[in-house]
Amino acid sequence: MSIIVSPSLLSADFLHLDEQVRMINDSDADWLHLDVMDGVFVPNISFGFPVIEAVKRITTKPLDVHLMIVEPERYVEKTAKAGAWLMNVHAEACRHLDRTIHEIHDAGMKAGVTLCPATPVSAIENVVDDVDLILLMGVNPGFSGQQFIPNTVRKTEQLRKLLDERGSKAIIEVDGGVNASTAPLLVKAGADALVSGNFVFKADNPNANIQLLKGLKK
Repeated sequence: MSIIVSPSLLSADFLHLDEQVRMINDSDADWLHLDVMDGVFVPNISFGFPVIEAVKRITTKPLDVHLMIVEPERYVEKTAKAGAWLMNVHAEACRHLDRTIHEIHDAGMKAGVTLCPATPVSAIENVVDDVDLILLMGVNPGFSGQQFIPNTVRKTEQLRKLLDERGSKAIIEVDGGVNASTAPLLVKAGADALVSGNFVFKADNPNANIQLLKGLKK
């Protein structure tokens, strides 16, 4: 299976958002990653459901929606109606994670769970049979352009070992600091999907960088 690439819209030029989305449509990217931030769970505010709905109208890529918010279970139906293909919630933000995962599936979406850098892989050990994707943050959530946390590679290895031992089909996705230097390390460690913001949207040739990531061999 080739590496899945999900460019992060957070790094796009919001003054020309339609052009940026259509650029991704024409690229070899697999998904489009959307970070929703509330200024409470993370120290930043990004965009909400009106932007997701607008992007959904013009994108040809599945929407990989990452909710960096408190009480994400309150927004399952709204996320589905906005057009998300996958709804990703933080393990740290969910009081009843197992219930939320099942509610996401019941709403017709794929279910993802995210771990912040300081949260151990063991925190999601009891739900790996139920989720479709596990996202490991390579930076502390909240801002694009941060420096990659090296321990993310070891954490990816730990998660890969857990999933293999359990026979889980969940995809390992990594978000934060993904570029030409860090991506090969993550893929070698067991990552299946890479979220990349600045490396794609700030590049002179975004699709060339997308192809670089997709061309990495496990």
